Amino acid sequence: MRQGYFITGTDTGAGKTWATVALMRYCANRGKSVAGLKPVASGCRFKDSKLVNDDALLLQQNASVKLPYDWVNPYAFEFPVSPHIAGELNPVKFQPILELFENVKKKAEIIFVEGAGGWYSPLNASQDNSDLALALGLPVIVVVAIKLGCINHARLTLDAVRQKGVECTGWIAVHLDNRQLAPERMVASLQERLDVPLLGELPYIKSVDNDRFADAANWMELDKQALFI
Repeated sequence: MRQGYFITGTDTGAGKTWATVALMRYCANRGKSVAGLKPVASGCRFKDSKLVNDDALLLQQNASVKLPYDWVNPYAFEFPVSPHIAGELNPVKFQPILELFENVKKKAEIIFVEGAGGWYSPLNASQDNSDLALALGLPVIVVVAIKLGCINHARLTLDAVRQKGVECTGWIAVHLDNRQLAPERMVASLQERLDVPLLGELPYIKSVDNDRFADAANWMELDKQALFI
């Protein structure tokens, strides 16, 4: 591994997976070997008698390095509730995640690790996503859902990342609602108030569309930031 990033969001449902897939596609299109991990996921379904998560499947499918599903998502919980509740019978432990991460580091130049929920969303009885990012030793990219309240959410998240002693590489704007008023003004206001770079904007996508993901270079501004080179 040459580079790795932990993807967190301003909230659950902020668009972390779509942003992560677009980042993976961007890097893969530039000849990099890329892997995506979602170590913990709630709201899973049974497929071939095995619990799988749709977001984790997207990461697995869009990686240039093919990994077993259990490597991508070692903790898959059926019920769509916080992992510390969904996983009471099989609580998340960091050591297996760290061991898998070490194995993936040998296979991919760039690794994106997507968190579960927001920065402080709990993963077990005593640890949350911020603890996992710190344990992995990865800088953070914050995904901001462009909606009413996003300026407050983004600033709070960035402050929390720094309080943890973790570096924030930048942020990505994700447009989740095509009815949102003045989205361009919201993005501009965030740029004025966040002192880390805007890496790019993901336009509104009604449903999962791999063609839009493949076209990530049209919205990402990562070349300007000298990232992923």
